[in-house]
Amino acid sequence: MSRPPESRDAPADWFGHPRGLTVLFLTEMWEKFSYFGMRTLLVYYMTKALLMPQAQASWIYGLYTAFAYFTPIIGGAIADRFMGRRRAVIVGGSIMALGHFMMTFESLFYPALATIAIGNGLFLPSLPSQVQALYRPRDPRANSAYNVYYVGINLGAVLAAIVCGALGELYGWHFGFGAAGIGMCLGLVIYVVGGRYLPAEVAVAAPVKAPDRSNESWRARIGLLIGVIAIVVIFRGAYEQIGNTVALWADTGIDRHVGADRTIPATWFQALNPLLVFTLTPILLAIWKRRAGRPFSPLRRMAVGAAIVAAAYVLLAFSAGAEPAHWLWLATFLLVYTLGELFILPTGLGLFGRLPPRNLAATSIALWFSASFAGNLLAGLLGAYWSELPPRAFFLMIAAVAATSAALLLLTERWARRLLHDELG
Repeated sequence: MSRPPESRDAPADWFGHPRGLTVLFLTEMWEKFSYFGMRTLLVYYMTKALLMPQAQASWIYGLYTAFAYFTPIIGGAIADRFMGRRRAVIVGGSIMALGHFMMTFESLFYPALATIAIGNGLFLPSLPSQVQALYRPRDPRANSAYNVYYVGINLGAVLAAIVCGALGELYGWHFGFGAAGIGMCLGLVIYVVGGRYLPAEVAVAAPVKAPDRSNESWRARIGLLIGVIAIVVIFRGAYEQIGNTVALWADTGIDRHVGADRTIPATWFQALNPLLVFTLTPILLAIWKRRAGRPFSPLRRMAVGAAIVAAAYVLLAFSAGAEPAHWLWLATFLLVYTLGELFILPTGLGLFGRLPPRNLAATSIALWFSASFAGNLLAGLLGAYWSELPPRAFFLMIAAVAATSAALLLLTERWARRLLHDELG
């Protein structure tokens, strides 16, 4: 096994972590700028420019976001077995950039969505699967690496909602889509230029070796990961409403006026979620570091996060009435929602990044994102009820979905804690 790059390049650290984490952070930031920039505009573009009915737009949104997370299941295996993760990132990112530029043409709407999803299949599992290889075994910094990486995801989303959202709403949808394509190109440039700080490639097309543990233990771990995926699918059905029905509620059910003559663009509220990730992550990391002697097991931390997200939707339900709710209700919802997100999603990503052998890293990350595939399908199905239920009843239904995932995670927590004790404490 090749050594982490910090053993070859000195001085090794930027901001207390290997230099490669900064490269991956910035690459992911610009990729997510492109992805969320397009996603921020997607429902509005379909309902306002293409004049689609709301139910149809919600279904298309759900199908697109689902298949953007289905293709990594195939792409991760291709990266691990044939292409290599670096080449997969470059090829996948280039295909995604092409798809974003295709979105500037109405006639290419459906081919553009398919192109972005295909490119994402190679890119998405291949980038985060390089994080763990930056650290030596038992390096304590590895515990927070995926939380730091997750900040890059959300910093890109902040910029996306502000830049692409404003361009799309104020100057034309196609300007917003074009800006998303430029962001993807910037991410590729950073990745190529910073390649010397990234982990050496693991040989591809080599036989997959079983990890150094009993077959029975390994089967149990695989069973646990599959169980976690199934539960996270349920959670995603609630979580992914933020870009679908919550976005529609922000447009029609929220009083967005500030003063007498100013109105907050609805897309800007989507920037608040990733901005809060950027703000809250250092606080949570400091709290978790202080209680290092009494840590939550991964599944318990994830269960707490799902329960917090359920509470956020209950809060939103009580704000829904006959009159538009003040925009502070939506801002408070996003604060609570983001807090829950930080408990569950980076923890799950780290779980799938740390447990597999290194030559299956991209495949394991792809399995984690398969929960997003099925969860987005569920989110699209649930979103179709938006037109049939009063907002309060709809948001209470979504809260119940999130609460169900929290309960299921707690049910598996004791088994997971015993099974993962050696790796995760």
